Amino acid sequence: MAMAEEAGMFVVHQTIGSVLCCKCGIPMQPSPANMCVNCLRSEVDITQGLRKQVIIVHCPECDSYLMPPKTWIKCRLESNELLTFCWNKLKDEFKKNKIRVVHAEFVWTEPHSKRIKVRFTIQKEVLANAIFEQKYIVEYVQHEGMCDSCSRVQANPDQWVAVVQLRQHVSHRRTFFYLEQIILKHDAAARAINVKQMSEGIDFFFANRSHAIKFVEFVGKVAPVKSRHDKQLVSHDSKSNNYNYKYTFSVEICQICREDLICLPLKVAASLGNLGPLVICTKVTNTIALIDPLTLRHCFLDAERYWRTPFQPLLTCRQLVQYYVIDVKIVSSEVNVSGSSYTAADVEVARLADLGTVLYAKTHLGHLLKPGDYALGYDLYGANTNDAELDKYRGLNLPEAILVKKSYEETQQKKRGNPRPWKLKSLNMELDEATSRVEQEKVNSDYEQFLKDLEENPDMRFSISLYHNREYQPSEMGTATDGEDVPSVPLEELLADLDLSDKEVEDYCMEG
Repeated sequence: MAMAEEAGMFVVHQTIGSVLCCKCGIPMQPSPANMCVNCLRSEVDITQGLRKQVIIVHCPECDSYLMPPKTWIKCRLESNELLTFCWNKLKDEFKKNKIRVVHAEFVWTEPHSKRIKVRFTIQKEVLANAIFEQKYIVEYVQHEGMCDSCSRVQANPDQWVAVVQLRQHVSHRRTFFYLEQIILKHDAAARAINVKQMSEGIDFFFANRSHAIKFVEFVGKVAPVKSRHDKQLVSHDSKSNNYNYKYTFSVEICQICREDLICLPLKVAASLGNLGPLVICTKVTNTIALIDPLTLRHCFLDAERYWRTPFQPLLTCRQLVQYYVIDVKIVSSEVNVSGSSYTAADVEVARLADLGTVLYAKTHLGHLLKPGDYALGYDLYGANTNDAELDKYRGLNLPEAILVKKSYEETQQKKRGNPRPWKLKSLNMELDEATSRVEQEKVNSDYEQFLKDLEENPDMRFSISLYHNREYQPSEMGTATDGEDVPSVPLEELLADLDLSDKEVEDYCMEG
């Protein structure tokens, strides 16, 4: 039509006629029912025969809902899963009345009212093939009732079927702090009925053997582990030939941790292309990342190859010594390894405990260190190492020290005791009653060191979730030292901690 008008042709414009409503007489566009919308709504109610109130069973312990006859579906409040669950409760009625659901959404209700309201937009054919659309609200009333697994746990908390025993035979718990955050991020321990902290690890108790197996598989994807399992007969019904067992999964994490100094065995070094033999562990996932601080050669050792020939670290993070950097001499150009940059350098250092003695150290952190800095490293000059693998390398010239990381201890002491602007979540874990006060102080010290590692290492923060600390209030002394070279967590990496407490709900209602 537009092309015809541009060509100068005469075009007859089509107009839509109007008719009068057969009920109220107002002009309207023609429709199969010949009624306006208001009159049609007064004559027809397509929600007739549909339930306006539905009773649902909710388990308060595991936050799941019963789908008869025995299926329990875990849903969070106002989630897509819960909306689908509410629609399924009325699906048969919609189909029976030939009603089509166009849209569904939640209507806000008080979280403690035990009511869930959903607004449905439905369509139905009425009065001579006329399609009528209408909205109506369904109220779902929650009746509290425990599922089978929660009922067994409440009746007897020790009634577990499978237990996963995570162990690592090292002198610190920093690995378990990191593993705890990964488990929380992926919600891997959601099926655990109890979590207990032990002296050298953590025990996870499950009500089902398959849940324990799934958890062991998850741990094997994030850490180099080896596992074995066993079962113990609990009861036996000779008439029905049913056996009840309790299953135990023993999972051992390798003793190699990040920043450990390792002397590779001869066979392992040969299989890795004669790497080392002195190497530093830079990262531990399901593989172990190793780097030679002298040549910057690196490799990745998977869990299978490690457990085929297991070895222990020569020196661990508890044996790190703080040094003062006097001079730095770059030996090689910068090398990029899995997103991290390293530069080999010869460094003149002095122990803080003995500043009069100058030592010559090797490091792979030449791009970070400069004269006047502080660094942490391993003192091979004064260390008393009794390692059988190191004795096999005859004629090996050891450096006097190997620097592992840059130290910010001097500047962090100024902020010691001040709260951090971020925080971490933790598992609901029972403490071992046999833990003494000295051991608990040691655990607290390890946790503080783990928090410092998170501030200094962005790669560690990438795999876990950090949350904004609402109780944090910056002080004047804190702002005065913000310009110093102190590692911190950027605000864009923090997540908002959703916690629907009574006070927050009240504030929300007042704002609305």
